[in-house]
Amino acid sequence: MGAETAYHGEMGEQFAARAGRSVYNAYTDRPAMLRLAGDVGGLRVLDLGCGAGHYAAAFLERGAGRVVGVDGSESLLRVARERLGERAELHHHDLEEPLAFLAEASFDLAVLALVYHHVDARARLLAEVRRVLRPGGALLVSTTHPTADWNYFGGSYFADDRVSLPFGNDHALTYRRMTLETFLGELLGAGYVLEELAEPRAVEEGRLVDPGKYERTHRSPTFLAVRLRRP
Repeated sequence: MGAETAYHGEMGEQFAARAGRSVYNAYTDRPAMLRLAGDVGGLRVLDLGCGAGHYAAAFLERGAGRVVGVDGSESLLRVARERLGERAELHHHDLEEPLAFLAEASFDLAVLALVYHHVDARARLLAEVRRVLRPGGALLVSTTHPTADWNYFGGSYFADDRVSLPFGNDHALTYRRMTLETFLGELLGAGYVLEELAEPRAVEEGRLVDPGKYERTHRSPTFLAVRLRRP
């Protein structure tokens, strides 16, 4: 995430704790993204907006050869370092800025898990990801579902304003609303080829954590996730 939208300080610490057990993060988005990733054995994986390292840890457990995580929050990276140790290479970096420290064609898979809608310089980020992915490499992107945002915030479905979602007692997540047309249009316009689209629902384990939230993900859309290929 960018420096302005990264989860800093106490908010980052709260998010790190919640992401490990949340129905939405741990049992809806993460299983969907891991399914879309498929076999990662031996792959070089770039986790952009890596947060507390939950996705990176999962890729390593599934045999990824190299995992590099990037995040704009030092609070989250501290937790990620505790979780991952020396198994992953972690960088504190603003995703609004170029990924100049990463070499061309140096990754097989890039992941943007619930971070894309936080970034304003999305066209530049997609171009940078394309640069560091090898030809034929895959990009996974998940975001808030446009219909979920419309249902929650109201107004026009076609609004593209920056919205604020309460988080915890004293914090808020801020991100940019976008339509399905905008989301897919940006990805395809950046030269990627769409391979699969999913509207994730919570896996069965999520029912044990919070039955109400589990059922909610099966009644109305929460997230949107895609797998794309770099030609």
